[in-house]
Amino acid sequence: MSLFFDHPFFLLLLAVVVQWGAAYGGDLIRRRMGNPAETRWADLDLVRAATLTLLGLIIGFSFQMAITRYDQRKTYEREEANAIGTEYLRADLLPVQAAGEVRTLLAQYLQHRVLFYMVDDEAALARIKSETTNLQNALWQTVSRAANPNPSPLAALATAGMNDVLNAEGYTQAAWWNRIPLAAWGLMGLIAVAANLILGYGERQTDSILLLVLPVVISIAIFLIADIDSPRGGIIRVLPQNLIALSHSLKAGP
Repeated sequence: MSLFFDHPFFLLLLAVVVQWGAAYGGDLIRRRMGNPAETRWADLDLVRAATLTLLGLIIGFSFQMAITRYDQRKTYEREEANAIGTEYLRADLLPVQAAGEVRTLLAQYLQHRVLFYMVDDEAALARIKSETTNLQNALWQTVSRAANPNPSPLAALATAGMNDVLNAEGYTQAAWWNRIPLAAWGLMGLIAVAANLILGYGERQTDSILLLVLPVVISIAIFLIADIDSPRGGIIRVLPQNLIALSHSLKAGP
């Protein structure tokens, strides 16, 4: 299933084909069974309108879920950049040697965090995550080794800042895992198929163009939702603008 939800263009194609098949199937059932009685058209129109209304609500609800998760990923990217930048400055509160080590490790860590947002290859991403974990361990050991022998409020401030850096990465990862539930996708798909089936059955005469319009429109909406909800697939992504800006400022120096 991840092939479709992580690659929205595949989902767009699948949605169009399935929904058009449902609409054509409804039209085929009508032709085989004959048009409903004249008194049934009003009831059929009511059912069709109710189904389309429910589908619109589900699409709107899913779109809001996707937007919320997208905004959350953007927020955590900004907070992570702030945490790294703050700890880079707080390194001055540590002994000189430890401060230099922390800054060097933070610069490397920052580059890995930028790559986390930019890389699509699974093997490269796994390597980046492994190296990020190693850098986190090295950062924490460096700060704790410098703070433990001489505990002070300033050392505690630097330690707390490093804790914020590590926590920010965890919050970011959790936000990237937070996707629209599969049950919501299934419900939206079932209602979309039902709506197109009723559309095809409710047509008084076969119109191939009309039977294709609704599947395409609904599929575009589904594509947009999947695109926003997918952190790495599609065309709408969260770019590490704050992390990149911080990287440039660190390279520029004071």
